[in-house]
Amino acid sequence: MTDEKKEPWLNYLALTTVILAVCATLATFKGGGSSTRSVLNQSHAANQWAYYQSKSIKGYIHEAQKDNLEFGLKSSVNLSKRERNEYLKKVKEYQQEMKRYDEEKAQIQKDAKKYEALQLDSQKHAQVFGIAVIFLQIAILLSSIAALLKKKPVWVMGLVLGSVGLVYFASGFLMFLPDYLLLF
Repeated sequence: MTDEKKEPWLNYLALTTVILAVCATLATFKGGGSSTRSVLNQSHAANQWAYYQSKSIKGYIHEAQKDNLEFGLKSSVNLSKRERNEYLKKVKEYQQEMKRYDEEKAQIQKDAKKYEALQLDSQKHAQVFGIAVIFLQIAILLSSIAALLKKKPVWVMGLVLGSVGLVYFASGFLMFLPDYLLLF
């Protein structure tokens, strides 16, 4: 029985494969979380825009009612002073309501835009983590092939791709890569 001498680089291959696998797992986990946050923020933004629309509709209704009262006030010459004051009072109430709706709409719009920005940020994080997973998985595959065939150049190629994956993985947290490097 002959003892085959194990090449020392195979130990490093095993260690790097484990590191790449752990990083790929973490990148998958973080990418999924970012994707979920993206969907939730998109939903919050849509809810805010629907709320904004409902406030707009209510404001338009008050505006139409105010306009009707003003028209009625102009076209009615037989109104008593008390009736005229009631009309004017109601017109003022509608104006105040319209102002309140406009103020509320401004805040709602601000909130909706905040959720949209959060959604885009989460989507970007998910995308970067997704790219990291692709490179890390290919690197793991190449490392496995290198171990089976005992071909060091295949492992080195896997290390290169794994390094790219690790850069994207780190960028998923810190977002230091420029947008043009987001391949997909």
